Amino acid sequence: MASGFFITFEGGEGAGKSTQIERLARKMRAKKYDVLVTREPGGSPGAEAVRHVLLSGAAEPFGPKMEALLFAAARSDHVEQVIRPAVERGTIVLCDRFMDSSRVYQGVTGGLDPAFMEALEEVAINGMVPDITLIFDIDPAEGLRRATARRGAGDGPDRFEKETLDIHQRRREAFLAIAAAEPQRCIVVDASADPDTVDHVVTAAVFAALETMTPAHKRQAAPA
Repeated sequence: MASGFFITFEGGEGAGKSTQIERLARKMRAKKYDVLVTREPGGSPGAEAVRHVLLSGAAEPFGPKMEALLFAAARSDHVEQVIRPAVERGTIVLCDRFMDSSRVYQGVTGGLDPAFMEALEEVAINGMVPDITLIFDIDPAEGLRRATARRGAGDGPDRFEKETLDIHQRRREAFLAIAAAEPQRCIVVDASADPDTVDHVVTAAVFAALETMTPAHKRQAAPA
């Protein structure tokens, strides 16, 4: 492949994104694709340093704007140090969360100004728009039940899992609104099905897209 692809996985808590990313990566590698699996917040040394601050809730007292700025700083480092170089060398990058999570978590349920979020996103992604985004849709009550079940004994919910069911429902609606607004990029996946069924849907969607799509998004950093 002359240029790689950038595929992101989005959705609420407990939707099964991480499981499906690993399954898809195994299938793609079996077909000799060069695949990189990464995540947000994190994915690069600088971004991983910010991950604990965000998920532990240490930044929460400073408000959603501070969290949004930290996410953007981590994302910028992730894009420039990991994602862009991988895509430019022909790798398929599979990323667990990206810009849509910030739009939903800090923008919609954080109540931040849309113009502020758009400006922050533009700087953070610097042209690195996903080619495909899979949005895993699940009833928030079921997603939170799954998230609780997967945690180890003695582990509590993270910064975002602990929020109210109403907030999680608003996030679900926000992700679906993004999918409706950007159907060329977004594919909604029913994450309430069993993992094998979801696996089949994800695999079919991604391989079909890879066969028909030409990666046409801006891959170069914006000029200084």
